[in-house]
Amino acid sequence: MNEPRVDLQRYFRENGELVEKRLRQLTAGDAGPFRVVKEAMEYSLFAGGKRIRPLLCLAAGEACGGDKSAALDFGCALEMIHTYTLIHDDLPAMDNDDTRRGKPANHMVYGVAQALLAGCGLLTWAYQVMAEAGLAGRDTPAIAARIIAETSRAIGWQGTMGGQSLDMLYTERGDVTLAEIELMEEAKTAKLLIAAVRAGALASGADERQLAQLTTFGEIIGLAFQVADDVLDVVGDQAKLGKPKGSDTRQGKTTYVDRLGLDGCRSLLKDLLARALAAVAEFDERADPLRALGRFIVDRTY
Repeated sequence: MNEPRVDLQRYFRENGELVEKRLRQLTAGDAGPFRVVKEAMEYSLFAGGKRIRPLLCLAAGEACGGDKSAALDFGCALEMIHTYTLIHDDLPAMDNDDTRRGKPANHMVYGVAQALLAGCGLLTWAYQVMAEAGLAGRDTPAIAARIIAETSRAIGWQGTMGGQSLDMLYTERGDVTLAEIELMEEAKTAKLLIAAVRAGALASGADERQLAQLTTFGEIIGLAFQVADDVLDVVGDQAKLGKPKGSDTRQGKTTYVDRLGLDGCRSLLKDLLARALAAVAEFDERADPLRALGRFIVDRTY
């Protein structure tokens, strides 16, 4: 098994700054009469966060020998999409959370209507960013179109949106099975992470074999991300999490911890990490940042 050999803190810092700078460039400009909704979008987009999706996008591109610039705009677009899902997740009609990343949730600052519009605005802006990346020659229009199509499937009615629908249906249902949890979380969480990995690979010229291996990595890490989240909701440091601990229990949600227990979840995470690293074992040292991100997702404390 290839062990990641990378200074992850430095990788997070340097590439996080790269993503942050590009997001600032993409969102720069006077909003004029649309100031309030743009401010609401930027409030959540720049509220912090680990930037896992753009970092996975960049790392997957590096693993395929690509330059970071090829994947950067797609990674930024995926962060916009992820932020949209968080804004809508927190709404009273969904999880009804008052805080996010240690700050008041978007709707607590701007009201439900503006928060709803801010989420929709980030979603549509993300598609503009991806399309313009292809039109501007930072990627070929065909590759950009493929990434846009895959992203649409990942976040649509059988992806993130569908997973959220199942989440709402399953809440307060005490008989939710492990298979149902896996289906829900694959759609709600994993598919966007898979899309991030595939976008970086496609933007960097991955062949079909590389793409298949990276897709397997993304599928496994996507599951691991949610299992780790469920564990942290029970044992995590609330100050680091940036949101109240135990919110899943209070909302009546059934999680991996409910079905497997903490020890069972930790055992599963260990197995998932081994499988994820095995999926990219054929890649050389250029995949070390991707391997390190996989380990971080499993071992993280926030």
